[in-house]
Amino acid sequence: MQLRVRSITYLAEDINGYELVDPNGRDLPRFGAGAHVGLRVADDTWRDYSLWNDPAERRRYCIAVLRDKSGAGSQQWHDRARVGDIVDVSLPRNHFPLIDEAAHYLLLAGGIGITPMMAMIAELKRRRASFQLHYCTRAPEKTAFRDEFDLLAAMGKVVFHYDGGDPAMGVDIAALLREPRPGTHLYYCGPAGMMAAAAAASAHWPPGTVHCEYFSGPAAAPPARLEDDRPFRVRLASSGAEYEVPVGDKIIDVLRAHGVAVRTSCELGYCGACLTGYTAGEPDHRDPILSDKARETHLLICCSRARSNLLVLDL
Repeated sequence: MQLRVRSITYLAEDINGYELVDPNGRDLPRFGAGAHVGLRVADDTWRDYSLWNDPAERRRYCIAVLRDKSGAGSQQWHDRARVGDIVDVSLPRNHFPLIDEAAHYLLLAGGIGITPMMAMIAELKRRRASFQLHYCTRAPEKTAFRDEFDLLAAMGKVVFHYDGGDPAMGVDIAALLREPRPGTHLYYCGPAGMMAAAAAASAHWPPGTVHCEYFSGPAAAPPARLEDDRPFRVRLASSGAEYEVPVGDKIIDVLRAHGVAVRTSCELGYCGACLTGYTAGEPDHRDPILSDKARETHLLICCSRARSNLLVLDL
């Protein structure tokens, strides 16, 4: 999908925040705490960025980008992105979900690893859940969202650790994780050294209670490329009418152009409002929500196309 950069905010030294919205003011697909989106930073280059705003919000996605001297993508965003730009963004995906129930949530963030924790804290506050965040950075001026955490820090729910560039002077991860409280779940995200230390220190925790996300995970899978599309035809099972779906057009657009009433909402393949059965042909499913079983008989006609020359819809 294509979103507009509505604002760019200074969050800390070398860290900018980017607010992304639908150009037409529509709601965006829902996401859960810990989710990320892929952004196109060059012709064939995509990078994943965690969403840090409250998951209850529907009108914006917020990401934070650290200017990394070794990362061309982050430098391009800092140097070239401007308010008003239209950017390619994937649907949200979540490999770092917040479980529904725990007696206590222990969060450990290093540097830009704070971004998924921001969304988690918003959700945990809404649940009135017990949590504590340990936030590790080099110095206060390099600490994104520091002002937002002032009240939580005063309450003991957020603890800052500044190491001046020497991890040995920061939080004692081994001591912090030595004795897990019953019912506690650990979430951690940060640079490689912190991740290795946290993994080693939590190896004895009960199975299923440790959750983490690495900066250098698999590259974001980009949306289907327009140049890979091909035209196909759809036939309505009830009337036998056939319509051509050209490259660049959606099935719903073609149906509407021929006076066929279709039910839609988000038109991004996320809400399920346009779920339609099919009786013949092979769909090219491009939604993130249908199960393999559901895809045997149904597709979402707002985003999916066809691998076969003809797709017969149960309409």
